Amino acid sequence: MLNPIHLRTLRECVGTGSFAEAARNLGYTSSAVSQQMFLLERAIGAPLFERSARSVRATAVAALLAERSAAVLAALTTLEREARAMVAGEAGTLRLASFATANARVVPAALADVVSRRPGAEVHLDEGEPDDVLGGVRSGALDAAVVFDYDLAPKDWPVELTRTELLAEPFLLAVPTEHRLAGRTEVDLAECRGETWICTNPDTAGARSLARLASEAGFQPRIIFRSNDYTVIRDLVSRGLGVAMLPGLAWPDGGVARVRLAGRAPHRFVLALHRPNNTNPLLPLALDCLARACAEYAEDQGGWG
Repeated sequence: MLNPIHLRTLRECVGTGSFAEAARNLGYTSSAVSQQMFLLERAIGAPLFERSARSVRATAVAALLAERSAAVLAALTTLEREARAMVAGEAGTLRLASFATANARVVPAALADVVSRRPGAEVHLDEGEPDDVLGGVRSGALDAAVVFDYDLAPKDWPVELTRTELLAEPFLLAVPTEHRLAGRTEVDLAECRGETWICTNPDTAGARSLARLASEAGFQPRIIFRSNDYTVIRDLVSRGLGVAMLPGLAWPDGGVARVRLAGRAPHRFVLALHRPNNTNPLLPLALDCLARACAEYAEDQGGWG
């Protein structure tokens, strides 16, 4: 394979008609230029210059190589520039996945921040529950996944993945705005013994967390509505059909009153999972932008009170 450095030198020699002038233009010594042309001639198997004491004259083969190598050298220059941009994190592709409520509240701001700081980057986002996206992180199809974990129903994460905590969402009581508890800032869960409950499906961490909280308060919740879509749960609560426990990112902008639990501060944690040996230079930037977006959202919620 022809050496691109030798081809660049050849083009300069053909253009100037002089090894000495080509050397000055390229920052080489004349002997270095002569040696490069000797090596190129050996690789081609034919002489490239008619040499005299004061000048060199390109052969037809040299003229052809000089002309045809221009596009090749330009492509190599572009490739080198693109590779350096990827290494510097100025370009490249970032592949993330996240769950629905994070995608609705914090992920868009984080991704917009990434793109504004690295306009040359291409960002992909998939949506799925933690169990649905873990395989992509482990296989390398995803650079990172934003997942959740309830402290009352913790999950065993793969030990080979690095976990970065982004947010601790409080688990708060959601009641209709006209409910008897709507004006309270804090409530003992035992006061909700006779309430109708709205909850996620039985196999979810949210449902297991509610069952544990209610058990500690001395009752079993009477659940008559179930949905894994927090938008549905919020709408049911807002229409007076029951009460619910919601994590912070699931809170609506209005229509539902939120009340803290007395003596208990259950949380859902938002985490970013990634492989520790992932060398994508865009990943640290993405983690920083996600942490910023989560912190800003929590601040906007006034401490989740």
